[in-house]
Amino acid sequence: MATPAEIKRYREYLAEEVDGLYIYRQLAEIESDPSIADVYRRLALSEERHLRLWQEQLEKAGVSPEPGSPSLRARALMWLGRRFGTDLVLPVIKTFEADATSMYAHDEIAEEAGLPEDEAAHARIFAAISQSRGQPPGSVIGRIEARHRSLGGGNALRASVLGANDGLVSNFALVAGFAGAAPGQATVILAGIAGLLAGASSMALGEWISVTSSREWAEAQIALEREELQLMPEAEQEELALIYQARGLPQDEAEQLAARVMQDKDTALGTLAREELGIVPEEIGSPWTAAIASFILFALGAIVPVIPFLVAYSIGAVVASGVLSALALFGLGAGITLLTGRSPLYAGLRQMSLGVAAAAVTFAIGLLVGGVAGI
Repeated sequence: MATPAEIKRYREYLAEEVDGLYIYRQLAEIESDPSIADVYRRLALSEERHLRLWQEQLEKAGVSPEPGSPSLRARALMWLGRRFGTDLVLPVIKTFEADATSMYAHDEIAEEAGLPEDEAAHARIFAAISQSRGQPPGSVIGRIEARHRSLGGGNALRASVLGANDGLVSNFALVAGFAGAAPGQATVILAGIAGLLAGASSMALGEWISVTSSREWAEAQIALEREELQLMPEAEQEELALIYQARGLPQDEAEQLAARVMQDKDTALGTLAREELGIVPEEIGSPWTAAIASFILFALGAIVPVIPFLVAYSIGAVVASGVLSALALFGLGAGITLLTGRSPLYAGLRQMSLGVAAAAVTFAIGLLVGGVAGI
């Protein structure tokens, strides 16, 4: 016999599935796109299966299995969907599905019935529907691949500009602070080089850890996807077809495309990784490449304010360091507009103003500290 705690849990699960079934049926009625509405109806069938599972468990426990009414939360969400459109509520529903995956993660009955996998698939399908909103007609797959390529290039440029900017701003402020205290040429140079090495090493280590963690996560997800592909090829094909349909393909075309993809296991794995997980296996970066690039970019920015002090130590060197750093800041600010599309003049002046202001503050503090300490 089930314990009171188990009965309580089954009732909570049943209530969640009642909400899910209600939401899917409502979305199918609200949705104007027949293809997407059909996806919602097919997801509702999955929720019906989940609901029956918990009804059976309650029956075995000798408790009434009658489902209650949808919760106030579900009704309010669908009221918003009817009034303002489904796009408003899709992100919230996607979160619900992710929560349901976690809720069922350690329940033996749910795991045996495949509920965590179902809920994770629902979340991915909702993500695909969200991505398809507002896109022009055309080749769905082509748009997705173009988006991957443009994002990859944009992120590389963004990382390059920001890495150099971090080095420039942080070391400009550090060198300005020491220059304000006037401790001597060797000390200012030592501070600048130390700041360069410390900052570049920190950036490189942080980038190495970040990319390594992302790579390990991606590899683990791909390994799980490979196992699912071996154990449940029909379910993976059905899920892939639903994702294609959610992104705008008619049902027949989506099913045919999914069937063609699944004919080759390697192609199927790569496609499933892209479409379900958002992972492009060919673009998983090298942590060492990322670390070395971060170190070099930070160092290139950080060396700029130090250069004049390598030549001389005078008020002219302080001014030259400020002017050289300000021009570099302007160039970096203007460079980032390649991504943002904003005015290069505005972005450059904004970046220069902020960096010079930070250096001016540290210079004033160094001047004050140097005077008090008698350096």
